Amino acid sequence: RFQEVNSTNGEELLLFPQFTMLRKVVRSSKFRHVFGQANKADQCYDDIRISQMTWDSNFCTVNPKFVAMIVDASGGGAFMVLPLNKTGRIDMSYPTVCGHTGPVLDIEFCPHNDNIIASGSEDCSVMIWEIPEGGLTSSITEPVVKLEGHSKRVGILSWHPTARNVLMSAGCDNVVILWNVARGEAVVRIDSVHPDLIYSACWNRDGSRILTACKDKTLRVLDPRKGTVISEKEKTHEGSRPIRAVFVSDGKILSTGFSRMSERQVALWDPNNFAEPLTLQELDTSSGVLLPFFDPDTGIVYLCGKGDSSIRYFEVTDEAPYVHYLSMYSSKESQKGMGYMPKRGLEVNKCEIARFYKLHERKCEPIVMTVPRKSDLFQEDLYPDTIGPESSVEADEWFDGKEAPPILISLKDGFAATTKSKEFKVHKRLLKTTTASAGCQPDSNGVSFMKASPYLKHNHMCAYNNFIIYA
Repeated sequence: RFQEVNSTNGEELLLFPQFTMLRKVVRSSKFRHVFGQANKADQCYDDIRISQMTWDSNFCTVNPKFVAMIVDASGGGAFMVLPLNKTGRIDMSYPTVCGHTGPVLDIEFCPHNDNIIASGSEDCSVMIWEIPEGGLTSSITEPVVKLEGHSKRVGILSWHPTARNVLMSAGCDNVVILWNVARGEAVVRIDSVHPDLIYSACWNRDGSRILTACKDKTLRVLDPRKGTVISEKEKTHEGSRPIRAVFVSDGKILSTGFSRMSERQVALWDPNNFAEPLTLQELDTSSGVLLPFFDPDTGIVYLCGKGDSSIRYFEVTDEAPYVHYLSMYSSKESQKGMGYMPKRGLEVNKCEIARFYKLHERKCEPIVMTVPRKSDLFQEDLYPDTIGPESSVEADEWFDGKEAPPILISLKDGFAATTKSKEFKVHKRLLKTTTASAGCQPDSNGVSFMKASPYLKHNHMCAYNNFIIYA
């Protein structure tokens, strides 16, 4: 029965239309039933002293060979690198990577060499480390390359997705630096764009754009080589707490932040029209910063809140409301950090579409996201060709202006990590043993070389440190 008011005399009319079935239409998606499941206790990494720092980074990074976690260390900063198969209780004396003089704030594996990892620290430096095959047998204190250029602590690191040996770092000095790691030099320095602390910085799929979120509540899309702002959006989220943002499909931008009433929000933006968000959803009133992880193959974005005990996941599509809630994985213990496995490290025969490495107070717990399927055959719709470990372009070529899309691989037969990664080449020059080598000395071509970095001053260092990096 429906009630209707007669607009002429205000009388209420009772209408009895024909009975019709009202059926709620559920949006069709192959990812509706994705579920998360934590690994059993014997498949976790136990008794690890996870760092107590309050910095809002992932604190963990993984690839098909290793999992690395930032740990507490006395007298400096350290992180632990474990082979994926080394589960169970980790001995207190297990070797670490401990060359920083201040706490480590962020770590990230190189996408083009599974044995290379970068670390940023409170000591204002970025260090590049090479992890031996099979993992560490003794603690490492000397990096392969040390990158110095920030004046305050370095809290954000991100490798270029397609160009080999290009690394982006962002520090509390409000500066973004693009490094040519093989030459150990800062090629691009973006120091006049951000007036306040940089909360997040990431690349798009082919590395032709940089997206940053700043404490001034502004999202900026930058040209990485020129360091200029292409487009920006002020007051993305009204709240004063940190904003995070990532590129998603078709160049759109997904951001997480807080409303003026401190409610957590997720929004989707079109950088070609930043006036209004395509969608803006309020989630809850928790205080933890939401870390977004986007899978371009499935169009799913996972939101992991610092201090939460859950992982929400949404599907990003071209149809309104664009960001569709799928489900949520919940557990009893809160997460101090989160690592996200690249697609080539997943088990395709189990329909695994994502794997997270959740950091607790004293352990690291893998969480597997699975699409339930009865068949054990390869599911082509779940695993389109994905980004492989090969780079598309070298660092020098990319800085000179060359663009290249990522090189894709098929996961039909699974991804087999090679026993030996491609050699990490660093262009170096022998230090002169004369006293004159302490200053800038021109070579035969008239090119001057910089004074040796402080980490080269000890005579007992490994052979590869007795070089000066091309400047």
